[in-house]
Order: sequence, then C-alpha cells, then structure tokens
Amino acid sequence: MKVLRTLALALLPLLMSSALSSQSFTPGTWTKGPTPPSTSGVGHTLLLTDGSVLAIDSGCNTTGQWYRLVPDSTGSYVNGKWVSGGTLPAGYNPLYFASAVLPSGNVIVVGGEYNGCNTAETRLGAMYLARGNRWVTISTPAGWSQIGDAEGIVLANGKFMLGNCCGVNQAIATVTGTTVTWTLTGTGKADANSEETWTLLPNNKVLAADANNLADLKHSELYTPSTGTWTSAGSTVVQLDDTSTATNSHEIGPAILRPDGTVLATGATGNNAVYNTTTGAWSGAPSFIGGLDIADGPAALLPDGNVLVDTSKGVYQLGTFFFEWDGTAFHGVPRVPNAAVDSSYYGTMLVLPTGQILFTDFSSDVEIYTPAGSPYPGAAAVITSVASTLTHGSLNNVVKGTQLNGLSQGSSYGDDGGNASNYPLVRITDATGKVVFCRTHNFSTMGVATGSKIVSAQFDVPSAIALGAGTLEVVTNGIASTPLGITIQ
Repeated sequence: MKVLRTLALALLPLLMSSALSSQSFTPGTWTKGPTPPSTSGVGHTLLLTDGSVLAIDSGCNTTGQWYRLVPDSTGSYVNGKWVSGGTLPAGYNPLYFASAVLPSGNVIVVGGEYNGCNTAETRLGAMYLARGNRWVTISTPAGWSQIGDAEGIVLANGKFMLGNCCGVNQAIATVTGTTVTWTLTGTGKADANSEETWTLLPNNKVLAADANNLADLKHSELYTPSTGTWTSAGSTVVQLDDTSTATNSHEIGPAILRPDGTVLATGATGNNAVYNTTTGAWSGAPSFIGGLDIADGPAALLPDGNVLVDTSKGVYQLGTFFFEWDGTAFHGVPRVPNAAVDSSYYGTMLVLPTGQILFTDFSSDVEIYTPAGSPYPGAAAVITSVASTLTHGSLNNVVKGTQLNGLSQGSSYGDDGGNASNYPLVRITDATGKVVFCRTHNFSTMGVATGSKIVSAQFDVPSAIALGAGTLEVVTNGIASTPLGITIQ
C-alpha cells in the first residue's frame, strides 16, 4: 500500500542524467505550466474530448474538487488557464482509483485506496458529465465489498472493464446516460487483480503481467472480450513485480503499446520486458541503472514512438529520474523541479493534443514536456469524410476516417488511475486564426491500431466560433491529421 505524499527530502547519490545507451539522442525539455488554483496542487489528470484537461485537487481532505486546464486561443497549454471542473458527490474524495474517458465523452471514476485521507478501499463511484461540468453518483458492482485502487480500462467495444482490487473478478459496465449496469466477467484469471497494469492491444485483447502469482513470478495473461476469459500470455522472461522480503509490495510499473506493435512493460524490480503483439512472445529489455525502478508510476507515448517513463530508487523512495525508451535503449532526459522530493508514484503523465506531455505530482507545480522527435510515420489519422460546411452551434456532426483512435492508449500508470487518450479530438482553426476544439463523442470504436478500417465519431461545433473559412483536423495522442478546408456558417 502506498503512503500519502510527503515532502521529506531524499537525494539519490548520483545524477541519472546520462543515457543507458551511447546512441545519438536528443532529449526533450520541460516548461512550467499554469499554476492551478488549488493551494495543495493537482494530481490525477484526464484529457476531455473538448481538448481541456480534467485534474483532481490533490488535497485529500478537501471536498472532492476538480479543475479543468483550458488551452489558450493558439492551442497552448503552457499559456492555458484553470477553471472549475466540478465537485464529486458528498462523501467521495478518492485517491488511487480506476478512471477513464468513456465513448460518450463523460468520465467514470470508481473506487479508491484512500477516501478523504483515510484508508478505505472504497466501493463508491462517480461520473463526470462533460456537457454540464458536474459530477453524479453511479452504481458499482453488486456484491463487491471493496474496490480500492482497482484497474480500469475501456475495451474496444466501448464498455468499461473494472477489476476488484482484492480478488480475481472483473466487471463490465454498460453505460446508458448516467445509468451504469455491471456484469461479471473474467473467468480463468490466474491471480488477484491487485497492482496489475492492463494494456489494450490491436487485436482488442487486454494484456496483463501478473503481480500476485506466487506460483509463477514471470507469468502474464490475456483477456479476450468476446469470451470473457483469461488465458496465458507466456513468461515475461524477467520478474517485474516486487516480492522482495523488504517490501513485498507486489507493485509493478506501467506498460505502453508502441506504434511498432511492441509493448514496453516496466517493473518495480528494475527489470523491464517487451511483448511483441505480432509473435505473442516476450523478450527482456535493459534494466534501469542505479537501483531505479517503477513501483507504480507514469509512462506516456511520445509522437515519435518513444516512451517517456518516470523512475525512482526502490519502492516508494524519493528522487525521480526520467528516461525515453526508443525500442532499444533508455535515454536520460531532464528532471522536473520537484524531482528530489518525488517518488515515481507521485507522478501522472497525460498526452496533450500538442504532442507534449503534461506532468503533475500532487503539487502546485505543473510541468509540460516537449519532445524533440517528429511524429511516427503513418501514425496520423486520415479523414475520409466530413462536411465541408459546418454550422456554428450544431451538434452531432460526423467525421469518418482511418486510425481515428490512434495506435495506442497513449499513457499508462497501472491500477491507480487510468487516463488513456485513444479517441479522436476535432480541432478547428477558424477564420480569425483561433484554435477551437469541438467536443467529440459517440466513437464507433475505442480500439487501437484499427488499420484501414473506417471508423467514426460525432462532434459539436461551439456556437462562439468565428464564421468563414477555416481548417479542420483530427488529433489523437498528440498527432494531427492533414488539415482539411471547411467553412463555418
């Protein structure tokens, strides 16, 4: 169990700024973002389908306040502004929970290891209604006495799958408006869900490296939605979950699907592994140096296909160091200002429409990472159909195309908060040059790497957009399609 964030100082004896490889590499840079209005800062973040960022107030004894970071008229988040993101229902203010953006554009939050500063393994849940900027209470699986720091993932069919923190069961949520109906699933699970990281694959299955399988410390599994069953995905080659005598935390790191079809799975042991979605085989990856690992912590896919990861030394110890994984090696990149007093599990990473990574750490310092690389070839969405004339204030406009949901979920943490961004955003540059996001919803799929299949989404044009000629593009995981000329009437 993770402890609440502290501000005790702890420095690693060595500066981990050098890469684990001698290959040529250009690191990105960090820029300070807007200071949130909360005195305690912000923690977990999600990307809403109108382009704004939803962030929870990190003060666990507050009233469940959330905020939204809205980009400025140029689309910049560095120069954006914070506004209210509503307040959770009374009695529910979780820390370390399952969460996701749903195909409706609403947000689901379920469980919590802590609730209002107290250890709870709560089974409460809530939904953020994007149109009304407010939160409502939702039902949770019947018969579950606790949910806690559960895993959650939106499957390719758009349904949300939740894991019980302390058992082998999962439940599928069918969401109609604000009504949530749960159905049990997941037969054949080899171990308890606790601490696992779930990754959506191109074949619509879910990959998990076991974190509680004492009979096989290198075992992994695949969930097949069509059958509702788990089957073996083979050996991870190296042990990823922490079962050391000192901590026995069973923590594990994030796992990210890359555009080349490989999954980087990081470990709380310092070990890392790669799963090949084409062959179904695991192979070892370089270990982190200097005793670093990820015992819970964030990772995010950069537009060029590299993965940005946040490490720290030992389980829950302070002092974080950042690396980019390029498929072969880990390369050191600059640290954030709070690095000396952060542990990896303090961090949350979110892929922004700009291709930058938003980093929060339960403090008032919000940082934005600008990578040096260019978008991965062929990763952009391709628009095949959208009206050339759109009416301001109109709802439910349709855009169709290929790869609208991107090649990956975009970001990963594990069992303590999901913020995948594998859904299309519609971004218009209007006649005045202002960047305007249209709220998207009703995605035909939430699958990743959908190839040549035509998929679709609906979008609402803001009433305040300027009339006249403009351009429209679809942005997913920070990569934009070729812009098309449109007219706003």
